[in-house]
Amino acid sequence: MEIHHICELVLLLMLAGGCWIYFRQKRSLETENLRLQRERKLVVDFMHELAMALEENPSRQSLMQRIVSAAIDSTGAMSACLYERKETQFLRPAAIEGLFPPQTPIADEVADKLRTRSRFIEQVLRSETIRIGQGLIGEIAERTQGELVRDASKDPRVIRHSDPALAINSLLVVPLRFNQRCFGVLALANPSHGGPFSETDFELVQWLAEQASLALHNADFLNLHIEKQQLDLDLSLASSIQKMLLPTHSPDLPGLDIDLSYLPAQRVGGDLYDLIELPHGRLGVAIADVSGKGIPASLLMTACRSSLRQIAPAHESPASVLSELNKAMMGDVQQGMFVTVFYAVLDPLSDQITYARAGHELPLLVHAPDTGRQTGLRTEFLEGDGLPIGMVGDDLFSNYVEDRRCTFRNDDVLVLYTDGITEAPNEADREFSGSRLADVVMANRHHSANAINASIHAAVAEFAGARAQRDDYTLVTVKRLVR
Repeated sequence: MEIHHICELVLLLMLAGGCWIYFRQKRSLETENLRLQRERKLVVDFMHELAMALEENPSRQSLMQRIVSAAIDSTGAMSACLYERKETQFLRPAAIEGLFPPQTPIADEVADKLRTRSRFIEQVLRSETIRIGQGLIGEIAERTQGELVRDASKDPRVIRHSDPALAINSLLVVPLRFNQRCFGVLALANPSHGGPFSETDFELVQWLAEQASLALHNADFLNLHIEKQQLDLDLSLASSIQKMLLPTHSPDLPGLDIDLSYLPAQRVGGDLYDLIELPHGRLGVAIADVSGKGIPASLLMTACRSSLRQIAPAHESPASVLSELNKAMMGDVQQGMFVTVFYAVLDPLSDQITYARAGHELPLLVHAPDTGRQTGLRTEFLEGDGLPIGMVGDDLFSNYVEDRRCTFRNDDVLVLYTDGITEAPNEADREFSGSRLADVVMANRHHSANAINASIHAAVAEFAGARAQRDDYTLVTVKRLVR
């Protein structure tokens, strides 16, 4: 064979080899490209799924189930479980797909049931609790990175069960973390191809876990926002109902100038006042303070007002009214709550006030000077025994509550208030006090009842300074007009 034929043959072999290498590399690139396209599609589909889920505002359970399904679709795992962090130190299964093996040992008596009832496995899994730091699942909850266990049979942290259906060949576990917060742990078991999970599976699930954590964070934020809106709506409704129940105008009774003022510390409060017209030109005046604040106090206040309005017209004695009110309220007052009440009957014709007290603040009565009786300007706080409503039974309550009387003549001023007024603190943590209240009323006694209340609010605000209002401010001021 001539030398040039040999050279041609060598060149042909080299060309054929180059073509083979080229087509082999091309096939490898095409395979890699297909793999990347598949992963990209999985990522895009997963992102789309989460975006749609958040738009639909699903339950947290539904969102976690979607996360588990997306993880299985992306890796071909036979089963998966999302462990949600509960309280501070525990993980509990929240979303499961496939026959995911429990990660805590199964008692023998339970294992016997597993052989007869396959669904019992899922029940066992859902009931298990894993402490943070316990086993592989608990360890991952403390980390920022997950772990790929290629051969689970050689890892002592992986629980082994006697049931072959619960055998774990390969395990992939990643934490769900966002902004230093651990939402839980996502675990996948046994790829469908029979081999171990790959590094690509691990990287993909790590990325999916990051996006899932962000989705859970956003869902929590969205649900919190929705709950806040609902709470705001409930509070607005409760506030509107409360304002409807509290009288805004006093009845037009000769000889009396009345002003009502209510300023809750929160959107709803537990203070109550009411005016009840009685026969023979008399007026029932009540003020009450429910222990606590917010909606529970508001609900109890509503029940108290309803009962008082039914009871008061049927009794001449304020003490009897409070005794009957205590009987009626015993079933409504929860343990640890109570209602302080002051109830008085004003009789302009007899110039008298008859009153009874159930643990409430002592009302202030400013007596105008009376030259005919040679009495000067003086103040008194209306004393009286009595226990709060709902604190004790009728026998003990009736032994303490009593009727008392005092005069109510021309230019006298009666001020009913709740402890939010007298106990309002200033920046030095001193209270406004009853003595300051008396000074304000005495200094403004020549003005109308409305002006007197405005002066009290101004004095409390000036005294408190930068201190925020911590309790409800309620005032009922009655001035006896000159006849």
